[in-house]
Amino acid sequence: MSFTDKIKIIGQYCLPKHAISRAMGRFAASESGGLTTAFINWFIKQYKIDMSEAEREEATEYRTFNEFFTRALKPGLRPISDTDVVLPVDGCVSQLGPMKSGRIIQAKGHDYSAFTLLGGDKDRAKPFTNGHFATIYLAPKDYHRIHMPMDATLREMVYVPGDLFSVNPLTAQNVPGLFARNERVAAIFDTASGPMAMVLVGATIVASIETTWHGTVTPPSNQLDSWDYPASGDDAITFKKGDEMGRFKLGSTVVMLFGDDMLKAFEPHLEEGVVTRLGQPMAELAQALCDSDELDS
Repeated sequence: MSFTDKIKIIGQYCLPKHAISRAMGRFAASESGGLTTAFINWFIKQYKIDMSEAEREEATEYRTFNEFFTRALKPGLRPISDTDVVLPVDGCVSQLGPMKSGRIIQAKGHDYSAFTLLGGDKDRAKPFTNGHFATIYLAPKDYHRIHMPMDATLREMVYVPGDLFSVNPLTAQNVPGLFARNERVAAIFDTASGPMAMVLVGATIVASIETTWHGTVTPPSNQLDSWDYPASGDDAITFKKGDEMGRFKLGSTVVMLFGDDMLKAFEPHLEEGVVTRLGQPMAELAQALCDSDELDS
């Protein structure tokens, strides 16, 4: 690691990351007219964002930076594959593969536990002991809405307080347990093939994380909190493959966990560094569903 990279890592331990992130959050949510437009235009240029994909292409069409950052794409731009499991975001594969004894690979030489990632509950983590995981990093230029990789019913949501380190590749390679030490929101789902977890990980200047059923989840407090949801009936919260489930303000990382024996294999081209696009094929289930509506029966 170069001297410059060492300084970047050491500096993150020293910076008041929560204070910086919350201050950025206040600016991102403010309607500051010309200042907001100027900042959006700078951001577009700095990160080479392709605004031709956006439903609203001009910076002047956004009242706040958050509106721009969580911008919708043009309808039909990300078709949803009929593959069993699809990619939930635009981003880049950080790591993916099988889990062993509940351990998740973060980067070469670093791993962490599903137990810690999901808030320190043994019963919550147990179904994923020898399942599969996938971690996808969302860069500033990416589309920042998170969608469902398959049909599912929400069972539980957990807010886990934590730090706010950057989640870029350099930090992932050098900060132990990064995704299990940062602030995060874990959503646990039931599917017709087994349990699935979608963990939305916070980071430096990620001012908040939202879900479609709850609204803003972070930053609420400094203590762990959880919510349970009905498994069936009129109040059950169900999703179809491709439905939006959450948003980042600003960008970060999604960690997905799939239950033991649930997946047959990830798509063979998916490996560290591969660019992902929402709706493209991600994985094949170990046992294909006979009926796409089986979850609702």
